[in-house]
Amino acid sequence: MATRTTILDPMLRSPESAEFEVALQSMIVGQEQGVQALMELYQVFCAGLNSPARPVGNLLFLGPTGSGKTRIVEAAAEILFGDARTVIKVDCAEFQQSHEIAKLIGSPPGYLGHRETHPLITPEALAASHTDKLKLSFLLFDEIEKASDALWQLLVGMLDKATLTLGDNRRVDLSQTIIFLTSNLGGGEITELIQGGMGFVQPKDKPATGLDEKVERTALEAARRKFSPEFMNRLDKVVVVRSLRREQLEEVLEIELRMVQRRVLERENGRFLFRVTAAGREFLLLEGTDQRYGARHLKRAIETHVVHALANLLATEQVKLGDMLCIDWDERIEQLVFWKEQAVRALPLLQREPKLGQRRAASRLTVKIPSTAKQRGAV
Repeated sequence: MATRTTILDPMLRSPESAEFEVALQSMIVGQEQGVQALMELYQVFCAGLNSPARPVGNLLFLGPTGSGKTRIVEAAAEILFGDARTVIKVDCAEFQQSHEIAKLIGSPPGYLGHRETHPLITPEALAASHTDKLKLSFLLFDEIEKASDALWQLLVGMLDKATLTLGDNRRVDLSQTIIFLTSNLGGGEITELIQGGMGFVQPKDKPATGLDEKVERTALEAARRKFSPEFMNRLDKVVVVRSLRREQLEEVLEIELRMVQRRVLERENGRFLFRVTAAGREFLLLEGTDQRYGARHLKRAIETHVVHALANLLATEQVKLGDMLCIDWDERIEQLVFWKEQAVRALPLLQREPKLGQRRAASRLTVKIPSTAKQRGAV
């Protein structure tokens, strides 16, 4: 009797995982390796094949400041849990001394003030992000290289056994938790490789051929010099964030402007639409490019030149409900100018459906702006 052979595709994603991947890629620009690493862990967790004696995953993100290491975690939390604040974030700069570990796990009984010391990592804190369909938590240790040796020793047990013993002898189960660690190790050396600055590279400054490989090798060597072999051996994956190029920075700008538009539309009074011309976007890109702070400086430029100006227009009632604004760059006075184009008859209604199971993430709002003639009104 002939047997029928069925070819299986182990690379095929479930509909839920595929939706998560698409949503994450729309919020994170130029970091495919980090997105893939997180998505693979999510797929294993949804299939129920993660080890019950270890965390769901241990990921170390390496790269210079402003390259989006923390943003990957926050964006994933927004998609899965509906709020980036569900991430339990441990700022390792606050744990540079051994005794400060009490702020993380609480003081043992008998120590002065132990009742007033509330642990940061507790079963209740981990369960805060759980839903009926998804019982998963995110734990982030930011800038791990600044932590004391006491915190590193504590992490070795957490990464390996998925348990944490608090000061009052309670045990915290981390088997349904993804542990993220970020580090700026090698940032100075990476800056020398990337003439465009931290977190991005200008195509005219230096050829991109082989640059990502050199950056990855430099970051990994810096991590191996800093961390012990037993610590590195407990990590499931070390992800080196990629440098953002010009076209990717333009995508970041579009995402940030979209988020500003959403903040405007969430107001009860003074809801309006705005658009930024190509010249205005070019100014924001140039203003938001800084060698020391990377792509993070772009967000600061938007806050300074767009958000603050819109706030002034709202406070002085120069813009009202239903207005349509245009933001342009005026070369004569060398600054951004704002003018009304026309009133919008119907503004989009916002409904908060941020969780993955409820379709799209909140920050991926698409607003259709009516076409208008470029007639400049009063500024």
